[in-house]
Amino acid sequence: MKSSDKQVSDKHKKIIKASTKVFAKKGFFNARISDIAKEAKVADGTIYLYFNNKFDILLSVFEQEIGRLVEQVTALLEKEDDPRKMLEIFIRKHLAEMKKNRNLAEVIQIELRQTNKLIKDYRNNQFSEYLNIVSAIIKKGQQEKIFRQDILPGIAKRAIFGGLDEISRVWSQKLETTYTVDEAAKQVSDIFQLGILAPADPD
Repeated sequence: MKSSDKQVSDKHKKIIKASTKVFAKKGFFNARISDIAKEAKVADGTIYLYFNNKFDILLSVFEQEIGRLVEQVTALLEKEDDPRKMLEIFIRKHLAEMKKNRNLAEVIQIELRQTNKLIKDYRNNQFSEYLNIVSAIIKKGQQEKIFRQDILPGIAKRAIFGGLDEISRVWSQKLETTYTVDEAAKQVSDIFQLGILAPADPD
């Protein structure tokens, strides 16, 4: 990578990081380009060298951060073949990332809902890729007769993410809690898996 290319990449990442913090603190609609520029320590005009508008920045936040999660989770799952353990790996990784990056957690929780009409196309093409990791794990478990056949993967992935989302909300809003990532991951995994495991074969 050329020095100039690296500078562009670094500045882009810097703006994305600043935007995530500003969106989490002020909300998408209340945040201003000048707020993001101030947080990123760049001139207002510099923002427009990389992004068309505030909406473009929000999409870039999701594309970069969720894309990173997809890559990391996929890499972890490639090392495991048991659907039960794979589901627990997804759950633990998601919770760990949301606890570590509370600004991102809040942006996902609030902005993904508040601006859902604006980013409908984006969600259908990008964010769903992340959730589809869960449905793929469910389908694998069903093929191997580990998970119940009557479970609908599309509903299961949303139910699981909903549970993770609520736990992440507790952390992002700094509400009082004593449970760790590992404890929360084990609890969520057990709660869902005990419900989707296939009954034992009497034979």
